[in-house]
This record gives sequence, C-alpha cells and structure tokens, in this order.
Amino acid sequence: MPRTSAAVYRRRRLVVLGALILFVAAVGIGIWLLVAQPWVTGAAEVTPRPTPSSSASAAPTTQSSEQASPESTPEETPGIVACEAKDVVVTAVTDADRYPEGVLPKLSISLTNTGATDCTLDVGSTLQVFTVSSGNDIWWRSTDCQENPSSMIATLAAGVTVTSKEPVVWDRTRSSVETCAEENRPRAPAGGSSYHVAVSIGGFASETTKQILLD
Repeated sequence: MPRTSAAVYRRRRLVVLGALILFVAAVGIGIWLLVAQPWVTGAAEVTPRPTPSSSASAAPTTQSSEQASPESTPEETPGIVACEAKDVVVTAVTDADRYPEGVLPKLSISLTNTGATDCTLDVGSTLQVFTVSSGNDIWWRSTDCQENPSSMIATLAAGVTVTSKEPVVWDRTRSSVETCAEENRPRAPAGGSSYHVAVSIGGFASETTKQILLD
C-alpha cells in the first residue's frame, strides 16, 4: 500500500481546520441573532439586522409569537419602503412616574406603525435622541455624551407597536458636550420637581412628552 506523503497530510489538516473555523463562525452568528433583539412587544418582535457599525452587545432576547424579518436596507426589500413620519407614532416611555432620591430614571422609546403596510426604519441608537427638560430649560440630552452609537435597519410590521428593551439612563445631571468627563456636573433639583421627557428617532419626534417627578 503506497504511503501518503507529508504534503497530503498537511492539505488534509488545512481542509479540516477550515471547516472547523466555518462551523464556529456560523454558530457565533446564530447566537448573535438570537441575542441581538433590542425591540420587543407582546405580539411581535422586531429583529434588526446590524449595519457594519453595530455592536454585538445588544439586549437579551425574549420569546414572542411571531417575528419580523430583518432587512439590511429598504432598497434590498422588494415591496417594503422606508417608513414615513405620518405612519410612525413615537412615544417616550419611562420605568416610573416618580423617582425617590438616588433612583435614576430609565428612558425607552415606543414605535407604532399606523400605516397599512410594513416599512423599514433605522432604530439604532445613532438616530435616537432623548431630551429631558424643565419648562424651556433643557437639562439633559442623550446624544451629548453618547458612546458607541449603532445603526440598525429594521422592518416595522403594520399595526404593531414595539418598545426598546435596553433603556437609556439619565443620571439626574445637566449634560453638555463640554462636560462629559466631569464628575461634578450640576444635579437636577429634586424635592418633587417636574421634568418632561421627549424623544425622536430618525427625525421622527414624539408629539407629546412624558412627565416625571424627582424626589
């Protein structure tokens, strides 16, 4: 029986190694798709497909009865166009109405597609802007000191409301792009003081604000 040369053995090992790398990569992508589902509702779930700038550290997944198909860009989806402002209702959501001393407000965003057809929208943090104000005084804006913004194109199903699962936290201080590294930024007055939370995404702004009270 002829002996197999060393070169043949090396080629076989390279083939096996390449197959193993492809398997591990496929498993990793599958796990990411299960985990990176940062928009959810009780009836359906939006599963955005990340753009190259997206981070894989999105919020954990939850179970749902049906799941929307992710799309990378509106142009790649025959029959599905970009969402229009008239068809998307944007609402600011908070985890409470009143916050005791030391408790930080958690802010989320709700989107409702009131149109008759599905549409696509970039739901990434790059285009989300939360604003906390007291009267005409803007105290805090989420984009002032934002880190690692991401972009995610998602399909919003017609008639469905989705809510972001990973909230943005307001540290109860006044923000500005010049004071991001400062530890002693002015703190928002409490003692029952009223503040209003507004939000916009991709240029689509909430028509109303959400009132919160700080104790």
